[in-house]
Amino acid sequence: MTAIESPDLRSQRLKDGLIVTFLDRGLGNSAYIVDPGDGRYVVVDPPRDPSPFLEYGVRTGRRAAYTIETHLHADFISGSRELSAEGALVLAPRAAGIEFPHQGFDDGDEVDLGGLILRAIATPGHTPEHLSYVILDGTQPIALFSGGALLSGSVARTDLIAPGETETLARSLWRSLRERILELPDDLPVFPTHGTGDTFCSASASSSTTPTTIGREKTSNPLLAASNEDEFVKLLTAGYGTYPRYFNRLRDVNRRGPTLYGSRPPPPAHLSIERVDELIAEGAAVIDARPIADYAAGHIPGSISIELRPAFATWLGWIVEDDRPLVFVLSDDADRSELVRAALKVGYENLAGELDGGLKAWEASGRSVGRTSLVGAGNLPSSPGSIVDVRQTAEFLADGVPESINIELGELEERTSELPGDRLLLMCGHGQRAMTAASLLERSGRTDVSVFGGSPGQLSDAMPASLETDS
Repeated sequence: MTAIESPDLRSQRLKDGLIVTFLDRGLGNSAYIVDPGDGRYVVVDPPRDPSPFLEYGVRTGRRAAYTIETHLHADFISGSRELSAEGALVLAPRAAGIEFPHQGFDDGDEVDLGGLILRAIATPGHTPEHLSYVILDGTQPIALFSGGALLSGSVARTDLIAPGETETLARSLWRSLRERILELPDDLPVFPTHGTGDTFCSASASSSTTPTTIGREKTSNPLLAASNEDEFVKLLTAGYGTYPRYFNRLRDVNRRGPTLYGSRPPPPAHLSIERVDELIAEGAAVIDARPIADYAAGHIPGSISIELRPAFATWLGWIVEDDRPLVFVLSDDADRSELVRAALKVGYENLAGELDGGLKAWEASGRSVGRTSLVGAGNLPSSPGSIVDVRQTAEFLADGVPESINIELGELEERTSELPGDRLLLMCGHGQRAMTAASLLERSGRTDVSVFGGSPGQLSDAMPASLETDS
């Protein structure tokens, strides 16, 4: 029986205790608390911010005894070191080579959870060191934490380590699934770490963040329908798209151990306009996290629009170099804590601060202000120019506007030479990614760009009337 406690927090009964799901909708990942009902709890694959897990302990009067890692994560900074500082013992794959205090686990290693047993199962594939963890009541499996080995409707990709290891890891994953995971009971609940949303660890967009069962995946997971290892490898690797650049460095950060900030990292400092001028001259990136309509109406020239939303961390990590100081332009009502946590969870530490007074102060100082055309279905120009869709290729193939060009946002700066020379109308799903693209192009010197602030369907519906008017 499952009780929904909030949109992002779900709990499922576990013998005398609970399994509680903590969902990060932006990254499309889930972390879990295993509460066996003996006054302790276990956290599985926590992201960097420890506060939800510590608050659980305060609310229930329990203590975090263990924090468990299934593998070295590439898409977020782990929170296990933070929880370790609060007294939890880190359990992690021995083969990961983690450099901060922890207990290394190998295949078959166990820990007692007050009458339940948590056992490690070697499941290499998504990463070489990957472990899944099964909870046993006596000899009976009652839950599996699969990390990236098995997802709901998919598996996690095997190309995040190195190009030369992709096929080898895919074959390892086939064996992990066939010899270890799919041998478990069909009715066994499975709790994966990776899912969908804006995650790029899943091998397909058809996966989800919801728990599943072994039997459900056997009958419905398209990758498990492969009749042999070669077919599985072909199906798996054919589905890979691009992924954010920051993936290439976070495994090493998680191996070394991230800097500790606690549950309340400091808010961004307030920066004078003069200090912002200095930072820009020193190479800082100005990130405008306001809603895209505000950015369109006026912004600091050269700033990058990344609206503060669940996907903020993904696009910050993809677009901006991690070693540059970051200066933020924020709305008065922006959640500063959310901003800092989003930056930290993908490894951005050099947060210089926010412009004191925001864009109003910048304008009042007499400095120049940039503006970007933001249009909708109701005011689409009769000659909008070349349409450039900056969504992922799979999204574009699903419902791209006819005659539009697809260049993914993450590749835009490297592919500007492929853009038409006439006026550009940039689009995505809602306008946020398109505005980021516009800000990058404007920063490079283009002034002939506008942004469509709606869906592909809305643009398609608006285009015939627009073209008729033009004729």
